[in-house]
This record gives sequence, structure tokens and C-alpha cells, in this order.
Amino acid sequence: MDGVVRVVVGYSGGKKLNPTYRSIMDHTEALLIEFDPDVVTYEDLLISWSRMHSSTNTYSKCQYRAAVWYLDDAQKEEAEGVLRGMQAMTRSKVTSKVEPVTRFYKAEEYHQNYLGKMGSGKY
Repeated sequence: MDGVVRVVVGYSGGKKLNPTYRSIMDHTEALLIEFDPDVVTYEDLLISWSRMHSSTNTYSKCQYRAAVWYLDDAQKEEAEGVLRGMQAMTRSKVTSKVEPVTRFYKAEEYHQNYLGKMGSGKY
């Protein structure tokens, strides 16, 4: 996507220190996305995210839940607005969460650019 500077795969949303894929504990698999707001907006990223996952799934593991982490009140409002729009388009309950940003831990190198490493095709 134009305007995206860097994407890092990792873990966020938990309190335990130094999660890994094998010991993810209370964290969720996450992406850290650095972007140029003069090219792409936070809302553009949220809308793209909303089209890539099922917002109504309930997962038994924290690792796979859907969440958006925000840096400030403006991002929180935008994320909540996108979720309201998603809710308006379904009869099921949208289970995605909007939460304040927590510490982000970079995942192991084999998780970075996973689809590129595995070849073309959709995961």
C-alpha cells in the first residue's frame, strides 16, 4: 500500500515480558505499521484491515483475537467509527477490540514477511 513505510510482525496487548511464538502468553499476534500520513491515513489503514479479517469471530486464544491499538484519542475515535461501520454491515456481534497501545515485541525473524518467504498466494 502506498504510504506504508514499514510493517513488523510481533506481539502486543499483553503484560508478560518478552513473548515469543512458542510462549505468547497473554499477547496477541500483531502488526506494527509505520506510515506516511501525507500519503495514507490511519482511517485508510483501518478500512483496509477491516476488509482482511472476520470481525465477528470469537477465539478461545488471546493470540488470535482481532484488535486495533491506538496512540491517541483521535485514532481511538477513528477505530471505533470503523468498527461501528463494520457492525452496521452485519447481524452478528463485532468482536474486534479497540485498545490503547501497549509495548510491542518484534516476532522471530521467520515470521517477518512470512507470505513472501512462503511464495505467492493468499494465506
